[in-house]
Amino acid sequence: MLAPRLLTVLLVVCVLVTGQPTPSAGAPRPASAPPAASALWGWPLAQDPEVTRPFLPPPGPYAAGHRGVDLAGAIGQPVVAAGAGTVAFAGMVAGRPVVSVDHPDGLRTTYEPVRPGVAAGQPVSRGSPLGVLDGGHAGCPVEACLHWGLRRGEVYLDPLSLLRPPRVRLLPWP
Repeated sequence: MLAPRLLTVLLVVCVLVTGQPTPSAGAPRPASAPPAASALWGWPLAQDPEVTRPFLPPPGPYAAGHRGVDLAGAIGQPVVAAGAGTVAFAGMVAGRPVVSVDHPDGLRTTYEPVRPGVAAGQPVSRGSPLGVLDGGHAGCPVEACLHWGLRRGEVYLDPLSLLRPPRVRLLPWP
């Protein structure tokens, strides 16, 4: 008797939260269903590039670390926006060509060395061309590497986390 009541309560909560009943298992999803979170982000280089150097957060704000990931690529390869936003910067930094994109959720992605094909203030969507990959990234074991960075404010984050769906964990019910 408890199971039917629990099922009824769950169905009512689902309708109140989403405005729609939960589709039964195997039922097709409506075409208007929102995209999954991971669909908001993509690789900045084509074909799931190899990570040649992973993110290594520094132990402090001025300590050594690797504040992004290096992705294997080829000189002249197109570099695209990992997510929708507005170009914050496109130009030279310390002798290297860099493009930065501000995203609506407070994140900023950076791409270097990239010869820009965009200008500051330009809106971009996920997959929009930002420029082309240049050579000369220090420590790159292949023809060219893209250094892809991510930060929120002054805190550097692993950009690969944008491509992974969030882990959902259930906690015990008291």
